[in-house]
Formats: sequence, C-alpha cells, structure tokens
Amino acid sequence: MPQSSPSADAPLFIVLNAGSGSSDAERTRETIESVLSGVGRAHRILYVEDARRLHTVAWQAVQEARIQKGIVVAAGGDGTINAVAQVVVGSGVAFGVLPQGTFNYFSREYGIPADTAEATHMLLTGRIRRVQVGWVNEHIFLVNASLGLYPALLENREEWKQQFGRSRIIALWAGLATLLRGHRRMTLEMEHAGRLRTLHTSTLFVGNNRLQLERIGVDEATALDEGRLAALALRPTGRLAMLWLLARGAFGRLGDADEVQSFSFETLRLSVLRRGRRGGRIKVATDGEVGWMRTPLEFRVIPDALPLIVPADGADG
Repeated sequence: MPQSSPSADAPLFIVLNAGSGSSDAERTRETIESVLSGVGRAHRILYVEDARRLHTVAWQAVQEARIQKGIVVAAGGDGTINAVAQVVVGSGVAFGVLPQGTFNYFSREYGIPADTAEATHMLLTGRIRRVQVGWVNEHIFLVNASLGLYPALLENREEWKQQFGRSRIIALWAGLATLLRGHRRMTLEMEHAGRLRTLHTSTLFVGNNRLQLERIGVDEATALDEGRLAALALRPTGRLAMLWLLARGAFGRLGDADEVQSFSFETLRLSVLRRGRRGGRIKVATDGEVGWMRTPLEFRVIPDALPLIVPADGADG
C-alpha cells in the first residue's frame, strides 16, 4: 500500500469526544497537551461535549488542516473515529487516531497504542498508510456495517452502558439480553457478482476489519487483503441456537457454523422485501452508530481512501 511520512512540523487538529469511551475526557486532554507542548508541536484541541456536533467540528478541523497543511486527529471510540474520518476521506488531509473506546478494533488493526500518551507520541513519529474504507449509501465504515439483529443489539448495549457503565462485560450481557428477546427475520434481495438471489436472515453483517473477523473465526477475513469486504448472514434460527452461535463467536469458530453464510465482495446491492414489495427505510449500523437509511442499500469498497498515521515500525499488513 502507498506509504509516506507526514511533515515533522504539521500542526495537529484534534477532535476530542468528551463522551466517548470509559476514560476521563479531561485527563485525556491533559495528557495530549502535555505530550505535544513538551515537544513544542503546534496543535489545537476541539472539545466536543455534544456528539451531535461531531460532524460540524470535524468539518471545521479539516478546513483548518487544509489551510495550514496539518493533520486531523480523532480522539474517541470507533464511532467517533468514523464520524471524523467521514469528513477526512477525499479531503487530502492526513488522519490520526487516539483511541478511547471499549473495543477499539480500528486502531488495534493498525497497531496504534491504546495508551493515550503512547498514541500521541506515535503521531509525531509515524508514517502514513493509505487504508481501505467500506461505503454504504454515502456513509463510510472502517470496522463494520450491519442491519437487522446487530443494530438492535447495539442500541440495547448503549442503554445498558448508560445505566451500568462501559465495559466488555456489560456489552456481553447486553448482547445476551437482546438475543433472548428474539428478532424477526428479514427477506433481502441481493445483487452480487452478476447474480440476483433472495436471502432470509435475522442479520447481515459486513466487515472491513480483519482483526474483528479473525476473532470470531470467519475465513473471509483474508478477503480484506484483496481489496474486498466480507459479509456474514445468519440463517433464521431459535433463541437457544443464537446463544450457541454467540458462544462459537466468542471462541473464534463462528465461520464453521451451519447457520452462518459468508462471502466476500467489492460491490453489493440489496433491497428489503416487505410483503413482496421493495423500498422503505431500514436501520443500519456503521461502526457502532445506528441510523436510518433508504433502500436499496449500495455497499462497495474504496481502496486506499484514508491516509492513516500508523507506527513507523509497524507491519505493512
């Protein structure tokens, strides 16, 4: 993949989501300030307390970075990183990440440290690696996109986090609660590789993160190295079987289950059939953030779309 090094004196414009992740936002800000001020690196921290302003603040950061030939940095979880990257893609501005979330699949995939001080130092010494992004109806995704059961799981997980705090254990219990409630199946009409087929499923999951796919045991994880996206669909099944699938995923063996269909693609068009009719809206999750999208859904991969700062000594992948 194309590689280069950012300018040693490029100013950093850091979009910090105060509500993202389990760490204290003010402490994170102090850590960033300490590292950058200590080496005399020009920077500006754009503090976001209302997540609804993320896109606006990210756009402001990109405009300033373009004028001053700087770097835009997202400090937050995968959802925050997605929101900022959405504006960065196509702008010609380099992109950095200071992970603050629960799972941090995107940053871990590219060897970016979880520790804020270490990740900030990495921004000063790293190189630029252009990485692929997924695209669905004008929205990018860096880790995954999904519809059906998975967006419902994410919404329930967020409710649990607000009540009991952010942790992987809370996320697991929220997932179990969602599966036990059950979920109605969808009928999807998919156009893929020149073929049109109908699929009955409770959820469709499209992955763009090799680490996450390997953790749950999906063979199509290797397709990402070939500039493709990986899709998983669960055949309709009962609640106990869904719990068994969750356990298989936890042990990295989901791809072996008979109830799982998987394939890879560069482009995919799908419609939701309701009473034999196409159209309407459906909830779609992109990197953990849930929103409504109109069908048909158009998925595609965009190679080398995001100029990401990664560790200088990291593997090319």
